[in-house]
Amino acid sequence: QVQLVESGGGLVQPGGSLRLSCAASGVISSIYTMGWYRQAPGKQRELVAHITSGGSTNYAGSVKGRFTISRDNAKNTMYLQMNSLKPEDTAVYYCKIWGYAVWGQGTQVTVSS
Repeated sequence: QVQLVESGGGLVQPGGSLRLSCAASGVISSIYTMGWYRQAPGKQRELVAHITSGGSTNYAGSVKGRFTISRDNAKNTMYLQMNSLKPEDTAVYYCKIWGYAVWGQGTQVTVSS
């Protein structure tokens, strides 16, 4: 079965950086579009960025220029490099393979001084 495992979250000060990873198993993720989502307390889950099988990327306006999505098809893994982090980036971050109703457990990102 398809499984997704997110990692790399943590506590970081404003202006800091984190790199999230999403390891997929049970599926050849490289042939699918994949996305990073986040959900802050009391808010709906939102799409942060996505990357197509061909490597095209798209970002939410709130993270454009600060976050970079990428994938390593050989490792069946997707990444999210997050720079210049702001307190409003605090959320649980999830990855998803488009076309599959599967979510990982998420990884907590907290941006605070």
